[in-house]
Amino acid sequence: MSKHPLPLGIQTFRQIRNGGYCYVDKTAEAEALAQQGKAFFLSRPRRFGKSLFVDTLKELFEGSEALFRGLHIHDRWDWSQRHPVILLDFAAGVVQSRTELDRRIRDLLDTNGERLGIAGDGADKDIPGCFGALIRQARGGSDTGATSTPTASPSWTNCAPTSTGRAPCS
Repeated sequence: MSKHPLPLGIQTFRQIRNGGYCYVDKTAEAEALAQQGKAFFLSRPRRFGKSLFVDTLKELFEGSEALFRGLHIHDRWDWSQRHPVILLDFAAGVVQSRTELDRRIRDLLDTNGERLGIAGDGADKDIPGCFGALIRQARGGSDTGATSTPTASPSWTNCAPTSTGRAPCS
């Protein structure tokens, strides 16, 4: 039996599968969540695999079949169905103000739009308006999975609304 290296510091499903790292198959749980079709809050301690699990869900819904060969879900999933996924990962860095938080959220929305091939049209829209527009454009007739992962639990200090409460989308 060959030993696979541990994926220390690696939090993407694609890197783990393509790199031959040790992986504990959690796709049965992913299948159960997908079949229930509800919103979920993943509450686990730090360093418990939330980001990896969310990334696994992303790859699953985007239809990355090759990554799932040999795993529980491979023969149980309809790989002809692909769904756009909006991933909001707040694990990077510490946010010191409401302005920084707004900037981070807009960057995440822009990054998702670029990854999904959607041009931003959010001029003069607030963040909820930008997020709603991204979801509507991404849907294109299919369901969209929006996920958020606060793995490193960013700390927000001195958060206060801006004078207008709004900023134009980038």
